[in-house]
Amino acid sequence: MKRYFKNIYQAFSTIFTGMSITFRHFFKKSVTIQYPEQRLQLPERERNRITVNIDDCIGCDQCAKACPVSCIEIETIKAVPGDVVGKTGVTSQGKKKVLHISKFTIDFAKCCFCQLCVFPCPTNCIYMTNVFEYSEYKRENLIYNFAAMTPQEAEAKRQKLAEYQAEQARKKEEAAKTTATTKAQTESSQQYNTNVNKQNNQTS
Repeated sequence: MKRYFKNIYQAFSTIFTGMSITFRHFFKKSVTIQYPEQRLQLPERERNRITVNIDDCIGCDQCAKACPVSCIEIETIKAVPGDVVGKTGVTSQGKKKVLHISKFTIDFAKCCFCQLCVFPCPTNCIYMTNVFEYSEYKRENLIYNFAAMTPQEAEAKRQKLAEYQAEQARKKEEAAKTTATTKAQTESSQQYNTNVNKQNNQTS
């Protein structure tokens, strides 16, 4: 019988404790927000999704080397003389661009938002944003490509570079042949003059 009344007492005391907490907070200001209609202000130094201003990228690969999880992949194509890289050929700071960026991908499924890729960039083209909502149903959709070149444009640039390198190799080979021929003619002329001088000395 004693245990019975003890259980009743515990039940009512537990209910009273819970309801007292509820009524105590009922008249206080709400601490929750109606997300996503309402949003909290993010801290000044938040670290969220990275973005890349590809117009300022020079393809130095410093960000990819600094990444601890290897989520950044960059592929470049060397520009031939007279070829304009990007829209203007220079960055916003006036630095000349000599590499076409055929691929610049960041896999946000791997990214740990450490911000280590931001600091070594010489042109400040890669930086953190305040965007943190970018969930996807498929993992491959988290691989963002920031390169402005299409695969067809990249292939055309590679072909142009290959032709230029072949032309330079041909010119170098022709120059080497010309130098060898000139050297042979000079040596032959020197030998002829030496022989003539010997004959003149013997005659004298």
